[in-house]
Amino acid sequence: MKVLFDTNVVLDHLLGREPYADTAEQLLNLVDTRRIDGVICSTTATTIHYLASKSVGASAAIDYLRKLLAIFDVACVDREVLQGALDLGFTDFEDAVLHEAACRVGATAIVTRNGKDFARSSLPVFDPAELLAAVCAQPK
Repeated sequence: MKVLFDTNVVLDHLLGREPYADTAEQLLNLVDTRRIDGVICSTTATTIHYLASKSVGASAAIDYLRKLLAIFDVACVDREVLQGALDLGFTDFEDAVLHEAACRVGATAIVTRNGKDFARSSLPVFDPAELLAAVCAQPK
């Protein structure tokens, strides 16, 4: 299963945001152990760096990004992704970009805490707890 992680799930892990941090950590561990093929959008990397630099400092932000890039694939954002996102009819353009990038990289699902923002998604959209349950229910 190739899953694009919304920025909020990665931030839950990085910033230890309760009550979401434990589930996010478990999902990232599933990516690290290759039970999930994890993907982040290139815009997620820049957002993580910006927010993490403010919260934990620039050096820690860079270290965290290096760890993410070691286990996650990256869905690029180019002109085609942006133009495709404009045509999706999402209410939030950033979510449309994530969706379009996920489709272009061959993701089979998206994990986010903002499922309502992906109502027009052509891909299955999971809440982090739902994805964790679904993956854990599958035989190894």
